[in-house]
Amino acid sequence: MVGKVYLVGAGPGDPDLITVKALRYLKQADVILYDRLVNPELLEHAKEGTQLVYCGKLPHYHTMKQETINHFLVKYAKKGHTVVRLKGGDPFVFGRGGEEAEECAKHDIPFEIVPGITAGIAASAYAGIPVTHRTLSKSFAFITGHQAGDEAADHQWAHLAKAVDTICVYMGVSHLPNITKNLIQSGKPSSTPIALVQWGTLSEQKTVVGTLETIEAIVRKANISNPSMIVIGEVVSLHHKLNWFDKEIVPQLPVVHG
Repeated sequence: MVGKVYLVGAGPGDPDLITVKALRYLKQADVILYDRLVNPELLEHAKEGTQLVYCGKLPHYHTMKQETINHFLVKYAKKGHTVVRLKGGDPFVFGRGGEEAEECAKHDIPFEIVPGITAGIAASAYAGIPVTHRTLSKSFAFITGHQAGDEAADHQWAHLAKAVDTICVYMGVSHLPNITKNLIQSGKPSSTPIALVQWGTLSEQKTVVGTLETIEAIVRKANISNPSMIVIGEVVSLHHKLNWFDKEIVPQLPVVHG
């Protein structure tokens, strides 16, 4: 008999944020293919004898290519196994879950999608930044920082700058200069608040706050790197009032005298 593939969102990092359904399938799995940002504590729920396959990816270095992951999903399912593809955040939010579901469908492999809490919402919440707010933000967009500098995607910045109140950028730290420049050139005020939340929802979480004009220097001073969420918009101003989880880093920048 053919098995089944479960594309499961593990949540943003805090193991307590995994859903009840995701945890149930994790305990039933014969094979678990998991990503780098999945909290290792979650793998402790696997039953004895479950095969664990690491699929982690680092920037500029892929432990396992996407085509290989797709192949393994089909291969293990055809052997009759219950397969869990465990992904950080949500499988359909920059997680290539759509591609993996397409591969299962192509080979007539039964599959199920188990949504997870995505970092764009969770990291923001843990930093005291609501992505929507009745008076400050009635719309938000999730984008990937990898598109920064891509000429084919540059036109999107003008739309984002004018049409969306809150912008959450995944995987964007290395592209931060391009992101801020494009938004300012597209009409976003240079005074627009921006935050970076590193290791969101984990005990290591760090948050820095600035403006589109000042944030690059702040990030360098605080040594913020990936994994980090970038949140841009007026809702970031609520961080100082609603921050409940971590302590904000306030780097002492040199005073520039005019």
